[in-house]
Amino acid sequence: MGNQEMYYQQTLKGPVTVSGVGLHTGHQVDMTLKPATPGFGIKFQRIDLPDQPIVKADVDYVVDTSRGTTLEHRGARISTVEHLLAALVGMGIDNVLIELNGPEVPIMDGSSQPFITAIEEAGVHEQDAKKIYYSIDSNIYHYDETKKVEMVALPSMDYKITTLIDFNSPVLGTQHAALKHIRSFKKEIAPCRTFCFFHELEYLLDNNLIKGGDLNNAIVVVDRVVSDEQLERLARAFKREKISVKSEGILNNIQLRFPNEPARHKLLDVVGDLALIGYPIKAHIIANRPGHSSNVEFARKIKQYIKKNRHIRNVPVYDPNQPAIFDIRHIEKTLPHRFPFLLVDKIIELSDTHVVGIKNVTFNENFFQGHFPGNPVMPGVLQVEALAQAGGILALNTYQDPENYDTYFLKIDNCKFKHKVLPGDTMILKMELLNPIRRGICEMRGTVFVGNKVCTEADLVAQLVKKDYR
Repeated sequence: MGNQEMYYQQTLKGPVTVSGVGLHTGHQVDMTLKPATPGFGIKFQRIDLPDQPIVKADVDYVVDTSRGTTLEHRGARISTVEHLLAALVGMGIDNVLIELNGPEVPIMDGSSQPFITAIEEAGVHEQDAKKIYYSIDSNIYHYDETKKVEMVALPSMDYKITTLIDFNSPVLGTQHAALKHIRSFKKEIAPCRTFCFFHELEYLLDNNLIKGGDLNNAIVVVDRVVSDEQLERLARAFKREKISVKSEGILNNIQLRFPNEPARHKLLDVVGDLALIGYPIKAHIIANRPGHSSNVEFARKIKQYIKKNRHIRNVPVYDPNQPAIFDIRHIEKTLPHRFPFLLVDKIIELSDTHVVGIKNVTFNENFFQGHFPGNPVMPGVLQVEALAQAGGILALNTYQDPENYDTYFLKIDNCKFKHKVLPGDTMILKMELLNPIRRGICEMRGTVFVGNKVCTEADLVAQLVKKDYR
């Protein structure tokens, strides 16, 4: 779970206000997006309520997914957050305070486009803080048997999404949509509007559930024969003189923006709902028949996975194509160890506070002959020794004449062995200074990774001692 790609966090250059009606509540709402500090995240604030409570955009606060995604915390409720969240993700906005004077994000035209226009109007500001993407190293699945929903997150170098929808509808048929890179969101996905079926519309009107509904903020799909009486009733509800049905079953001559606009809108919803994970992720999401409740459940699963693996977010990435900072010849000049006890093959990162070394483990290591013959496992003490040697290079690098010093380890604390290291593994040895080196005493935190799994970790204290040549 690492940060293979780090950009900088982003917020807005200044505030921007969007006003409109809430689809479900019918409230006229003014919504202002305001810049926020690095690490703030995305938060909503109900400025019309006493104490002006704040609700974080997080799956932990989702209370309803029946007709959109609704958040609630400390008595403050904000519904239909998904199209706005999708726009923020699509534009790479990490930190923003969203002030509302009502209970619902305005529906606008039912897409993310108006929010993207507002973000562009405000301008995007790059902040002086790294953006860490969380990548996954195993597949994460979500199934819902009753709704026939399947979702999976696969390891990927980018954030990609594929959605498939099948409504058993002669009009929509089976559709799919794909987003290969989040950069394409603005052009390919943002303009796609929400949609509903004519029979759903009647139910929603009967139950007064779309007080802010208008034929300009949704695509209405008519997939069965509709009587003139039904159309007249709808025209009255929407204060229209006349409502007609297009031959292919889209109400009132709305032009589709893309032939597969409904599938693309479902993808837009996935982007918005998965923003509630609370962390930027790298994964390929494949969603078959997604809906808000499934999206939110899936977001919960991914968030749990990240929380469980978060302590290893700074996994070093080893690219054998990159030249080593120190090769074995340089290491031999720095460390006093020789075969069979030199356990660092090269150094790939080195700063004044950390070092990353590589040790290729092969079946020909001499210790495998006597350590569990027939079940070769690298001894934990030798993994700690490999860390110690990498740490020695970090410590000695602060001296002009490293060859005149030796490193002796004084203490090992909090040592944990979490995964076996086997022949064929490449150990990535990371050592970080916990405190500046004082009077030759060096305190370090060490981690052995294989891939992005933590195998061993320990706190080590060493002393640098000048060689005595007597």
